[in-house]
Amino acid sequence: MNASTSIASVTDAVVGQHVTSTASLLAQLGGALVLGLVMLYAVGFSEVSVAHNAAHDVRHANGRPCH
Repeated sequence: MNASTSIASVTDAVVGQHVTSTASLLAQLGGALVLGLVMLYAVGFSEVSVAHNAAHDVRHANGRPCH
């Protein structure tokens, strides 16, 4: 193995790792966007009392006072 072959293999490994991390980041951002849109859709079309009671339930479940 000569010097140019080893440099090329290291470069390919680094570039491949960068592509993988970029794809992972895009997948995470896409998942967060979809989750956020689903939550906005669900809350936006629910009755006010349902969203209010759900927020109270979450706060009480986490041990936080809400009043």
